[in-house]
Amino acid sequence: MSKKISQQHTQKNTHRYSINTSAKKVLNWKVFFEKSIWFIRNIIPMILFPVITFYLFEWYTHNPFETMKVRIQFLNIFFFELLLVLLFMLFGRLKVALIAETTFFMIYGLANFYVLSFRSAPIMPWDIYSIKTAASVSGDFSYALEKETVYVLLAFVLLIVLECITTWKISKHFKIRIGGFLISVCIFLGFVNMLHMDSTVTRFKLYDKLFTPSVMSKRDGTAIAFLMELEYLTIDKPAHYSTKKAEEMLASYSSKPTKEPDNMPNIIVIMNEAFSDPAILGDFETNEDYMPFVHSLMESETAETISGNLNVSVLGGNTANTEFEFLTGNTMAFLPQGSVAYQQYVHGELPTIVSHLRDYGYKTIAMHPYNSTGWERNTVYPDFGFEESFFIRDFNNPEKIRKYVSDLACYEKIIEEFHNKPENTPLFVFNVTMQNHSSYTEDFDNFTPDITVNNTNSKALNNYLSLMKISDEAIKKLICYFSEQDEDTIIVFFGDHQPTNSVISPIWKLNGKSSGTLSLEDETLRYKVPFFIWANYDIIEESNVETSPNFLGNKVLEAAGIPLSDFRNFLAELEENYPVISSIRVEDAFGNSYETKDVADALNEYAILQYHYLLDSK
Repeated sequence: MSKKISQQHTQKNTHRYSINTSAKKVLNWKVFFEKSIWFIRNIIPMILFPVITFYLFEWYTHNPFETMKVRIQFLNIFFFELLLVLLFMLFGRLKVALIAETTFFMIYGLANFYVLSFRSAPIMPWDIYSIKTAASVSGDFSYALEKETVYVLLAFVLLIVLECITTWKISKHFKIRIGGFLISVCIFLGFVNMLHMDSTVTRFKLYDKLFTPSVMSKRDGTAIAFLMELEYLTIDKPAHYSTKKAEEMLASYSSKPTKEPDNMPNIIVIMNEAFSDPAILGDFETNEDYMPFVHSLMESETAETISGNLNVSVLGGNTANTEFEFLTGNTMAFLPQGSVAYQQYVHGELPTIVSHLRDYGYKTIAMHPYNSTGWERNTVYPDFGFEESFFIRDFNNPEKIRKYVSDLACYEKIIEEFHNKPENTPLFVFNVTMQNHSSYTEDFDNFTPDITVNNTNSKALNNYLSLMKISDEAIKKLICYFSEQDEDTIIVFFGDHQPTNSVISPIWKLNGKSSGTLSLEDETLRYKVPFFIWANYDIIEESNVETSPNFLGNKVLEAAGIPLSDFRNFLAELEENYPVISSIRVEDAFGNSYETKDVADALNEYAILQYHYLLDSK
């Protein structure tokens, strides 16, 4: 009997265990299912949706898979993930953080699409300085959407809808949120700082050329490019700076002319695109002289000519920085390497050689046979004091060499404006040419190179030197024309920079050198271009002059007999001790070279005055 009862009890326990086990299994499956659903609704969106946001953001303007290296894509994705975590800690709700991030980049991307369409350059940090101007002209543009743009917008909207399924909240865990937020901010700032390091640019092979911001945006990602550009948004005050000190310094260099200048000649300035003499870099032989006229001016003590080497701050691009230095008397030595003054630091009227000559009654004209928006010249030139500016649209069917307006066509336009100027009014023209712009490897029906370099078959070098010959012939014609005119006229001619290494490498090879084996002296030579100041009347000639663009304006005014401004009186005194100041080096009166930081104390007054004019007085 007892055995039977025991068996029944055992059966009941077994049954009860079976029921409990089943219940536990059901419960475990329920928990697993709920956790899986939670994971799908939260963790996967947290990881995946920022990635989608990044690619959609880029797709407004380009296909990121075609333009960006994989390692750079991951760098951008890390930024988007980091930003999401920061927003999550800030708002305490994953849904809000995801929607905030996605909505921001949806709107930002669309705005960037339009900005890129209007001016061929993406949104950049310093655009904040021109936001009022942008708002005032915004009604002049068409805002039609392209089919691809509509698809991207629809994809963004769908993504925002999907983000609404997320449920993760940490809104009540204030300590976690505050700690997480602070950690996220620190990581974010560290990430931005990392992007400004040369080692990062090298490691990830980032494109850091501000000259072409649209290319930078496509190769590095729009967000990463923007973060990299933040480095150039502000500059520190010089040591011992104050507005009062700057004004007192200027007052100490004030000198009132006792009378008007006896003569005010026409002044024509030609900044010739990529014009240089590669012979300065090493020996090579050509089938004929590629710039016989310029050589004749440079190599002999020709009457009525000042000539020598202009030590510029840029190489292969960033043309606007050379003209900034020449026109303003300021130097890129005090501005971040890679920055472009026109875009970042010119936000209103500045005292320039243009405004100075305008005050003396000159008619002031800027001329550039290309797009007016390049380097924002259309807004910078009026701020500098130019009464008129002529761009590509103002040239009537001009001659072209390759795909650019020829130097000769520019000079014909100058002659036209010379004849059209009011009687007894001196003329100041600043002409930035385009004929010699890269690249130098394409073939064109309207350009046949006739210069060849012996012992090398470099197409780029042969084409470049052939373009120099055409420029040489054109400037000769301009000078010959004004040599026959009765009105006193000065012509200033210089290059903005040397061409890229692809052109120059064959010369190094012929001389047993390469870009990786250059000495400091060799590197310095890469920043020298020829210049001359010619007049059709008597001026004190000088040859083999070493100067920099910031001082060249003074030389022009002195040759013309125009009194200097307070700031330029300061420059004249500074030049006696340091005749060359560029972003690359400083050279003293004895020919010794220094880095800017090594002579910071000696140049501090210069830095103070530049900061005053460029940043403080705005």
